[in-house]
Amino acid sequence: MQITLIRHLPTEWNKLEKLQGRRDIPISPVSERFQQDIIINQKQLDRLEPFDLILSSTLIRTRQTARFYGYEPETESLLDELDFGLFEGRSKAELAAAFAGKWVEDPKSIVLGERVEQLEERIMAFINKYKRYSNILVFGHGSWMRAMLSYHQYGNINKMNKVTVQNNQCITLLFNRDWEAL
Repeated sequence: MQITLIRHLPTEWNKLEKLQGRRDIPISPVSERFQQDIIINQKQLDRLEPFDLILSSTLIRTRQTARFYGYEPETESLLDELDFGLFEGRSKAELAAAFAGKWVEDPKSIVLGERVEQLEERIMAFINKYKRYSNILVFGHGSWMRAMLSYHQYGNINKMNKVTVQNNQCITLLFNRDWEAL
């Protein structure tokens, strides 16, 4: 089983390094650099096709990114970005400072607009819901993707904030039939 993740293209808030969370912010005009990166990613996707399923979160920036790639995804709320609550529109540095090390070392203990632990629950629900598919393409968000990468490698999301996922980054994860990392 493989799942390929593509983080959405940049928004104005990404450029300002503001946390977006559940704010429904559209992508910015796509720069020449990102257009070139899309061409490179598309070549990788061509090698991975056909996809059994193409999904995006319910937020516009992921759907716009999928459409920019030429896909019309099904929307899935389990893929929605972490709800940052009062930190939406503020910097990641402010969030990290407010939680004095917990953001990096023990994010599951934090409560924002949702408990960060709920993000792990959504990832596990996603895995359970889609485990019958063998090849999925997902257009998603930074925190969700970092959490999935941590879950893939460590079996939980507590290392999610030790990982960086850039806008438009394309990552393919391999799992066995029991959704254990390969």
